[in-house]
Formats: sequence, C-alpha cells, structure tokens
Amino acid sequence: MALLEISHADIIYQTEKSETEAVRDLTLSVDEGEFIALVGPSGCGKTTLLSMIAGLLAPTNGTVAIDGTPVVASSGNVGYMLQRDNLFEWRTIESNVLLGLSVQKKLNDESRKYALDMLDKYGLGEFKAAYPTQLSGGMRQRAALIRTLAFKPRLLLLDEPFSAVDFQTRMTVCDDVHSIIKHEKKTAVLVTHDIAEAVSMADRIVVLTARPATVKTVFDIDIDAPTPLKRRENPRFSYWFDRVWKEVTL
Repeated sequence: MALLEISHADIIYQTEKSETEAVRDLTLSVDEGEFIALVGPSGCGKTTLLSMIAGLLAPTNGTVAIDGTPVVASSGNVGYMLQRDNLFEWRTIESNVLLGLSVQKKLNDESRKYALDMLDKYGLGEFKAAYPTQLSGGMRQRAALIRTLAFKPRLLLLDEPFSAVDFQTRMTVCDDVHSIIKHEKKTAVLVTHDIAEAVSMADRIVVLTARPATVKTVFDIDIDAPTPLKRRENPRFSYWFDRVWKEVTL
C-alpha cells in the first residue's frame, strides 16, 4: 500500500524578472516500509523534491499526499535528517535527543521513554550524559537519527546524511542507519549523489532527469544481502552500479 503519493507535481520558482522550473510533472509512489533512493544529475532538484514532500514547499501544480491526506504544511508525519547532525555541542546526548520534543511541546513520560529506550537499543545508552564531541562521527549520526525518530514519523527523509563523514566511517554509518530504519519499520526516501550508496541501501532507485526534474527510470534492486556492506560484496552490486550510473550520466 502506498504511503507517499506524488501526482503530476510541478514546482516553479518565480521572481519579478524570471521564473525557474525546478520540477515538472513528477509522479511517484512509495509503499509503506520501502527504502527509496533518489539520484540524478547535480542540481536537478532532489533536495527541492524533499522539501515538497516535507511540506516546506508547496507544489505549483499537482498533489503530494501521505496516507491519502494532502501535505499542506510541515507535520509530525515526516522526519527530516539533514547532511550534518546539527547536535548542540553544549548539550548532552540525552538533551539533544529530547530537545525537538521539548520545543514542540511533545515531551512527556511516554515520548521520553520511547526516545531513551532507542538510545539503549542502538548502543548509545551509556553515552546519554556524554557530549557530542566525545562521540565518533557514526555515533553522532545515530543520535541524530534517534532524535528524528523520537517523533514517530511515518516517513523519513534523508538528505545526503552521510556526506559530512569520511569514507571509512560512512560505510559503518550506512549500516547503522539502514539497520535502525529497517528495525523500526520506517519508510524512507534518501537523496544522494553517491550511486554506490544508493545501490547498497535502497529497495528501489528513482533516477531523475536534469532540471526540471521528473522521473526518468525506476530500478528495483534485487540484491539478496542483509546490510549495505554485504550488498557491496555481492556480485550483483557492480551490475546495478553500472546500470544506474549509465542512466544518470546518459
């Protein structure tokens, strides 16, 4: 069953002197529990598309709906994880994870327990009183993801969330994030410029055209492996990398 439905969406930026078409007649559905990756040429509008899904930017034409309800403004149904973890260095990990709930006046005994239980579940329980500078890059990303999941969003948006860490750390973080998302049974949409990352993580890869963005091709990735790292070791990984790379660059 589709959780996210985008139908014939356009986004046009207008100024007094000109207009820029960022997205054109884009139609896409994402089923509940799916992990989707969006790839395409640089500047094609991937992040603009995420902003539209999140309700931060309204489509000029067309519709965006979650669970059949039109997205008209930012809501608790969508969690957004950015390129950097944006943890406050002067706050403990526990305080960072609970901050968003507190600001939105959603912090209560139940939501606090849910967030802190996730810290325990995903290996950060003993670091609740630590500060971000005391954590590795991978641990910081885990904390940032748990902060996002604390709201219990139906849909999780990931905007190049691994680009701020080095390559070696990136491999571990991809595994960590993928594992948490799958264990929590979340639906996710990942934007990335890294085709290998997309192939290693996604159930489906959506290739976008150059701006104005529309759907060019959709690939169902059939690599039978439990983690992103194991996918990279699978013989079909190189096959799918080549297919997606050619579609993006041609």
